[in-house]
Amino acid sequence: MPIERTLSIIKPDAVAKNHVGEIVSYFEKSGLRVAAMKMMRLSKAQAEQFYAVHKERPFFPNLVSFMSSGPVVVQVLEGENAIALNRQIMGATNPKDAAAGTIRAKFAESIDHNAVHGSDSPETAKQEIAFFFKPEDILSYVPENELA
Repeated sequence: MPIERTLSIIKPDAVAKNHVGEIVSYFEKSGLRVAAMKMMRLSKAQAEQFYAVHKERPFFPNLVSFMSSGPVVVQVLEGENAIALNRQIMGATNPKDAAAGTIRAKFAESIDHNAVHGSDSPETAKQEIAFFFKPEDILSYVPENELA
């Protein structure tokens, strides 16, 4: 299976509660590698641009306000079937529906404050990664346990 990349955002609620390390650990223990990572605070304009696909939805203003309310950790995750695996690890958007052992089941407060974001398709992943990272910011590597 080919190696994929996906974008992951640890949202302001999870950052504020000091869950960054635990969440990154979920990804790594599931076989994903962090190929790029940075902490930043999205401006209102950046949040509007990033979530423009939801512009016509009633939750858009609250989403923009929330995502620009505090620091986020943006990362590129890579591995086999990374997009689907990341979404499985995150759990359902609504933490009430998230399976036990998923990030959202453990760390999310509500459907609006649900701890993490992840790309939903290869096309979206490419666009979202390019929104935050230049190609030279992304560093692929092979962990020691995978070296021949």
